[in-house]
Order: sequence, then structure tokens, then C-alpha cells
Amino acid sequence: MGSFKDLLIYKKAFTLAMEIFEMTKNFPKEEQYSLIDQIRRSSRSVCANIAEGYRKRQYLAHFVSKISDSDMENSETQVWLDFSCACNYISKELYDEKIEKSQEVGRLLNHMIHNPEKFK
Repeated sequence: MGSFKDLLIYKKAFTLAMEIFEMTKNFPKEEQYSLIDQIRRSSRSVCANIAEGYRKRQYLAHFVSKISDSDMENSETQVWLDFSCACNYISKELYDEKIEKSQEVGRLLNHMIHNPEKFK
């Protein structure tokens, strides 16, 4: 197998993290150290944990643990998207689009968790 950057899951998670980065540029400044920092951190952590897990994939338990961490960060991102919509920082349409992308990332992560041997 090639690099973690070749994985479909990494590409989708990275794209979502970058979309969230761009989206949050329009959030109010008073959210800088709470909502903005949190949603950027959690969305980026999805990618970082995929990379870390992939490099340790010969140790299946470690791989599953890191991919599980990635799934946890993806779920946290969804919570911050909930707050973003509830605070009217993003439209319902944009919220639905980002949640759908995050759910797709979650499905792919779940596949990795339940099939770690496919990534050895």
C-alpha cells in the first residue's frame, strides 16, 4: 500500500477540514477561542489520527485505536457543526452539506475499524 495520503478516507477528511477552515473565517471574532478553534482542531485531528494509525497498521490494535480516535474527533466535529447552525453562523443548507460529508467520513472510518486487516 502507498501513503496514508492515498486513502480515500484521508482525502475526504482533509477536504472537509479545509472546507470547515474556510467556513469559519466568517464566524464572529468572539468565537475565536471557543467554537472556531474547537471545530478546526477536531476536524484536523481526524486526518492526523488517520495518518498516525496508518503508520502503525502492522499492529492491528494500535491501528484500530487510532482510527477510533479519528472517529471520536469526527463526532466532535459534528457537535461543533450543530452549535454553528444553532448560533446561526451557517445556514441549514450548509450545515446539512457538512454533516453529510462528516457522516460519510464516519462510515469509512467504521469500515476501517471493523476491517483493519485490509489496511496491513
